[in-house]
Amino acid sequence: MGVAEIVGETPDIAYAVADTPIGAVTVATWQEKVCWLSFVSSKPAEWELDMWCKRWLGNDVRCTAGEADVQPVLKQLDEYFAGKRCYFDVPIAFLGGTSFQQKVWQELLNIPYGEVRTYKEIAQAVGIPKAVRAVGGANNRNPLSIIVPCHRVIGSNGALVGYGGGLEKKEYLLRLEGYLQ
Repeated sequence: MGVAEIVGETPDIAYAVADTPIGAVTVATWQEKVCWLSFVSSKPAEWELDMWCKRWLGNDVRCTAGEADVQPVLKQLDEYFAGKRCYFDVPIAFLGGTSFQQKVWQELLNIPYGEVRTYKEIAQAVGIPKAVRAVGGANNRNPLSIIVPCHRVIGSNGALVGYGGGLEKKEYLLRLEGYLQ
């Protein structure tokens, strides 16, 4: 089933690239809901967003630069990095991912600012205690980094493991939130 069948139309995605203390991020919205927030890698942000859109939303998606459309998200990101925001209240839309991945992403939203959970605890919370590796895979495919706080998931031994943006970013975010000293 394509996203047009799910949302009832071909989605128009607006995006902007913003600088943060841990590097550039691409933020995208659909109908005033954040649907993508990803760290810019060695590939152009537009290319990565386009690949994600094609994979999950189909070839008919229109991605256009639109900083005004993503401004509420950028404002909340600035507040978060300034230590003035502990949670994001912008509306979000999971336009991609499997049903399991979306279940994991929903569970990540329950991890409070400044706290962590283990991959095992997330697997238990979604009702599949043996799915620890699958939880790690879902975290790796989280389309809404920072907002859906996959950085708050750690190994059972307390180690900082498995962050798609890089462990130095995960460590920075956990220090910012006061989990690490």
